Amino acid sequence: MPRLAPQEALAAARETKALVIERGGIGRVAGVFKQQFPGRQAVIVADRHTMAVVGQSVHDALADGGVPLIEPFIYTDPALYAEYKYVEQLAASLKTHEAIPVAVGSGTINDLAKRASHETGRPYFCIGTAASMDGYTAFGASITYQNAKQTLACPAPRAVLADIDIIKNAPPEMTASGYADLLAKVTAGADWILADALGEEPIDTKAWTIVQGGLRDALARPAAARAGDAAAIHALTEGLMLGGFAMQWSQSSRPASGAEHQFSHLWDMEHHTHNGAAPSHGFKVGVATLAVTAFYEQLLRMDAGALNIDAICARWPDARTVEARTAAMFASTEFQETAIRETMAKYIDAAALHGQLALLKTGWPALCAKLRRQLIPYAEVKQRLQAVGAPVEPEQIGITRRRLRDSFIKAWHIRRRFTVLDLATRAGWLDAALGALFAPGGAWEIKS
Repeated sequence: MPRLAPQEALAAARETKALVIERGGIGRVAGVFKQQFPGRQAVIVADRHTMAVVGQSVHDALADGGVPLIEPFIYTDPALYAEYKYVEQLAASLKTHEAIPVAVGSGTINDLAKRASHETGRPYFCIGTAASMDGYTAFGASITYQNAKQTLACPAPRAVLADIDIIKNAPPEMTASGYADLLAKVTAGADWILADALGEEPIDTKAWTIVQGGLRDALARPAAARAGDAAAIHALTEGLMLGGFAMQWSQSSRPASGAEHQFSHLWDMEHHTHNGAAPSHGFKVGVATLAVTAFYEQLLRMDAGALNIDAICARWPDARTVEARTAAMFASTEFQETAIRETMAKYIDAAALHGQLALLKTGWPALCAKLRRQLIPYAEVKQRLQAVGAPVEPEQIGITRRRLRDSFIKAWHIRRRFTVLDLATRAGWLDAALGALFAPGGAWEIKS
């Protein structure tokens, strides 16, 4: 598969027009700003920590380069997270002037600035401070809105700058989080292979190449990334940026997000915390990627040739039954309506199921071969996560094994995207696969 360099992928981006990933990149911030936003004022958007660590340097570089600035917008809430009320706070401030936001931070700051800029009708500039997630260059912002984690539509930044000298000195746990988020593209790719093979969503070759072409190279040195090695951090940062460009191209998170992200979104919607704080996105996704990898390995042992399609379709519930079951499952949550809407959006009746299972039955050997080439073995995924310093056990992020088991079922309900969870549910393999995973001797043995 061809590997696209970042500047080649940039040509496919719909919104981002400038990308700088280099050591000492802050020295170019004024030049990039003036090229992309000629004659405009700038306003730094940061929290107290990112303003102190990086924001002042960005401010000074812009000022020294002749860019007019207004007073920075600094979030002061120590519990700041990507929740819509913080979008509203920034949007209200932006409406009082015409300056271009220069977001200085990682996931939360970028998502808040992205959405608030969109709501006030202007582009923005993103200064990344850690290789902690793939959202810098992504279309859409991951925001908690109406009690549910949602990807709200909004353009990616006009320009993105990542100074490797800054990013390599980010806290190691942020690098580990970004590595885990990038590793998730492996299982996300497997899910897309499934969706393509079963007629649910065809693979977009351009988006696939942008994400998957250089993925193995970007993931090659987890221990070095943990140690802050500049070359390993550069490769990781590039990989994360490319994931965002693929999402820009396709105007969807499909190229970079599969079942593993549905677990993370579920736990976000359940307001999960561990030791008084929400685990990072990457840490949740990393544990889920490991779980989904183990789940795939169970399914790849299944014999699709033995499927009794008529019997499976005879047991398949009708739409009214599925809706009622979903409503009951999520009755005590704040996101019951979301679960019902997303579940019913991907519901298929017994006749459609019959056709899809027939396709699965005949195509399973070839499909298994493709999936094995795409996936990284469970033991290696675990070793990589350990090497970079990311959690590998659900308990490390405050999720019990019983809750992890339940999450396989609940996560299926909260997004309409077709993933391995849909395959297992439709083929009647879910219970057997989960039974093997969580039984004594299984990868996720539940100890009494």
